[in-house]
Amino acid sequence: MGGEGDGLRDYHGRRDFGRTGEPAGRGASAGSGECRFVVQIHDASTLHFDFRLQVGDVLKSWSVPKGPSGDPSDKRLAVPTEDHPLDYEDFEGVIPAGEYGGGTVIVWDRGTYEPLSHDRRGRPVDFAESLERGHARFRLHGEKLRGEYALTRFRGGRDGGPGGGKAWLLVKTAGGGRAHGTPDPRRARSARTGRTLARVAAEERTA
Repeated sequence: MGGEGDGLRDYHGRRDFGRTGEPAGRGASAGSGECRFVVQIHDASTLHFDFRLQVGDVLKSWSVPKGPSGDPSDKRLAVPTEDHPLDYEDFEGVIPAGEYGGGTVIVWDRGTYEPLSHDRRGRPVDFAESLERGHARFRLHGEKLRGEYALTRFRGGRDGGPGGGKAWLLVKTAGGGRAHGTPDPRRARSARTGRTLARVAAEERTA
């Protein structure tokens, strides 16, 4: 995955924090609470969803072009991106044009998750290890996404492309729990502020 083993080095190296309002995240600690997740809608060069799971002191991140699906038969492509700081969970605003990822961001959903990965003998597997192996299961407790999901890595795309030729599938499993269908991203409202992408962009233009 992008950024594995590098902490937030890739994240910091791609951003000018004198221009972007994104959190620098230096020195953030995971604490001892439940693991967090967040799904942000990002209107950048392409409109997509960013799916992020707290693993240790960072948010492991994937770009999901079509967003998470509540249908177990609907497998969604998820391309790994760099690790993000934990306080990125609350980020909502406009990344300036010319900056990495320039565009508007809203928090579509957020909450906690339970790791569910086990080995063939049914013994729990450390979540970071399960991601390293390429298959991780978890249960989301969000405002919109609830129930069991899985991330599975596969080889796809051109070498040297996004994710270095590696991609993942994000799938709602048959483990129960309701989940909202994928929204129209331009009409979707933030789980944090109730704003749409257009409203966030308009408010920042007039600020």
